[in-house]
Parts: sequence; structure tokens; C-alpha cells
Amino acid sequence: MDVLMLSRLQFAMATMFHFIFVPLTLGLSILVAIMETRYVRTGDEMYKRMTKFWGKLFVINFVLGVVTGITLEFQFGTNWSRYSEYVGDIFGSLLAIEATVAFFLESTFLGAWIFGWKVLSPRMHAACIWLVAIASNVSALWILIANAFMQHPVGYVLRNGRAELADFFEVVFNPFAWQQYVHTLSGAFTLAGFFIMGVSAYHLLKKQHVEFFTRSFKMGMIFAFIFSIMVAAQGHHHAQEVTRIQPAKLAAMESLWETHEDGAPMYLLVVPDEKNERNFIEWLGIPGGLSFLAHNSFSTPVQGLKDWPAEERPPVLLTFLAFRTMVGIGSLLPILCIWALLRRKKLTESPKLLQAMLFAIPLPYIAIEAGWVLAEVGRQPWIVYGLMKTSDAVSPIVTSQVAFSLVALTVLYAILGAVDIFLLYKTAKKGPVEA
Repeated sequence: MDVLMLSRLQFAMATMFHFIFVPLTLGLSILVAIMETRYVRTGDEMYKRMTKFWGKLFVINFVLGVVTGITLEFQFGTNWSRYSEYVGDIFGSLLAIEATVAFFLESTFLGAWIFGWKVLSPRMHAACIWLVAIASNVSALWILIANAFMQHPVGYVLRNGRAELADFFEVVFNPFAWQQYVHTLSGAFTLAGFFIMGVSAYHLLKKQHVEFFTRSFKMGMIFAFIFSIMVAAQGHHHAQEVTRIQPAKLAAMESLWETHEDGAPMYLLVVPDEKNERNFIEWLGIPGGLSFLAHNSFSTPVQGLKDWPAEERPPVLLTFLAFRTMVGIGSLLPILCIWALLRRKKLTESPKLLQAMLFAIPLPYIAIEAGWVLAEVGRQPWIVYGLMKTSDAVSPIVTSQVAFSLVALTVLYAILGAVDIFLLYKTAKKGPVEA
């Protein structure tokens, strides 16, 4: 492998591993804040115990997420220095705002929250976790604004061989950024809801702390139901934005090779044949289905992949599989939530539901990871869409350097992943501390 491929593999590995922790941090911070707010308002000790138990899981996840995020950002200088030089005036300012405004805020008040139980008043202590939750979600916003510039560059001018910032507010209010933000947060909140339901289901199956985990399950259920519907609905709107600015990605998402002038069908079963620019199988077609997904019209034309040169198409199979995985799981999650809603008054008498929720914990993680594979792989061969190709962004370093760092980071992340799973499993299995 050359430097380019190794650098892409390293960044993909680091990004996907880091993003295991991010959505649970975003969603669980809000849920823990809600729990503590209910304790402050009602004085019910059960909510205090819920805050401490789920808060401990949140802290474990947060700390591991911070560690993996630090190594990720270093790669912009080590592996992608030409990219950093080309768009650093824009990209660097957004990451700087994220670090100095959001990250330091959430880290500071998380420390106050962890050690302030016996020092701060109940209202002030609850305010700390709300500040952590708000800062965490604001941090995600700045990261996604930076990523949106890579997906749909706006607010820049080309000067002296670089992309320089011309309109800061155009970059911040990039429509694609806010589409991504709503979609990502909805997915993160869904994941947090399923995480709480899954852990609660484990204890309810064993008839442990029944009242505690029944309340927790119902809270996670409501959260997951609302946002699983939202992420599906917003995903349709997001697909239309992708159609507008990255039509080749849309074609790869559905493995559409030929342009359909009178409405493109959507096939429920497709097997792409990328080498021969066709599909092995196209079964169960919905006439005009893809046109409706892209344009809200069954007869609007949709461009096929053959409209672009082969070197400017994204990898079709990986993009296609990532999209189908995300949509498939995204369609299943609301159904599981509806099942839980129907059985919410008889949870301990519903072992099949509880078992399903326990084993469903990985599903939102897989869907979110597939979504990011779709977003990043589907943008190729561009690192900044239409502006800079990925092959032009890699650092002028030797293959052995990247190979060493790839192996080292893989080992490091494997250790961190094992530690995270062990700590989360041990803490979740132990259950809440008795009053």
C-alpha cells in the first residue's frame, strides 16, 4: 500500500473508533441532566440514584472519547499537511473555536459535577450537568460545521494557491452543516435511548432493582421513540440536500448507473457490479421511487453514475452497503420503540421484548457508523468536494512512517476499546448503589 491508502485507513480507523464514544456522550448527557432536574424539582431520591448510576456510565464514555479524539486531530498535521495548508485558514479556525469554547467548558463543568455532590447546592449541581450537556452538543456543532465545509465548501476565496476565509457567517450557516447536525444529534439521542433501554432490560430480566430500571427504561424509550422517528424523517430531507450538492453520491447510494429522464426507480434488492458498471440483480422495483426520495416527485430525472468519469465516482459498493445498512437499521428502531410503548406497563412480563432490547444495543452504533462511512466515502475522490482531491491532500512522508503509526494506533485503540467495554460492562452489570 502507498502513503495515501495507509493514511486513509488510519484516519478512517481513528474516526470510526472515536465516533463510538461521541453519540453516547451527546445523548446520555442530556438524559442525565433531565434525571437530575427531576430530582431537584421533586426531591425523589430515585432520580438522584438514576443520575449517579447513568452519570457514572456517561463519565466513563466521555473520558475514553476525549483520549481517542486527541490523536485524531493530530493527523491533520502529520498525515494530511497539504490539506491543512490548503484550507487551514477555514478549517483551523472552526476547530479552534470548538476547543476553546465548547470543549473547555464541558470539561470544566464536568469536573465540578463529578466532585461537587457535597459542595454545590442541588440547583447549582444540576446546572453543571446542563452546561456539560449543552457544551457537548455545541462542540459537535462546530465539528460538523468543519466537516460540512468539506462536503459543501462555501464562504471562501482562492488566493495564493489556498482556500481562504471570505465570509465566516456563510461557513457557519452552511445549510449542509445544519442538516448534518440535526441528523447526527437525532441519531445520537436515539442511541442513548436504546443504550438505557438495553441496560435496563438486562436487570429487568433478572428482576433486579425493578422500579429503578422500569423508570429508566421508560425514559430511554420515550427519548428513543421521538428521535428514531425524527432521524428517519430528517434523513429524507437530508437525502434531497445530498442530491442537490453531491449527485454522484446519491447515484452511488442506490447503485444507479444510467440516467433516468422520466423518473428513476428504487429497487429493494440490488447487487452492484461495479467492475462492469451495472447491477447483477435488480428486484422489487418501485417505479419513480428514487426520484421521489431525491426530489419529492416520481417523474423528476436522476443522474446515473455513468454521467461522471470513472475517476470522479465514489466507491460504489461501500457507499451502497453503508446506505442500505443505515436505512435498514433506521427503519427497525422505531418498530422496536413502538413494541416497547405497547408493553410499557408490563415490562417484567415481556421477556422477549427485554431480550430484543438487550441485543439491540449495538444496532444504533452500527447505523451511525454506516452513516459516517456513507458521508465520507461517498464524497470521494474529493477531500473538499469539487475543490481538492484526497490524493492531493496527503503529507509528503514515507510509507514506513504511516505504517508504523497505523499499527501503533490500532494497538492503542484496541486497548482503549477493551478498557471501555470492561468498565461499562462492569458498571452497568453492578447496577445502582443502594440508598
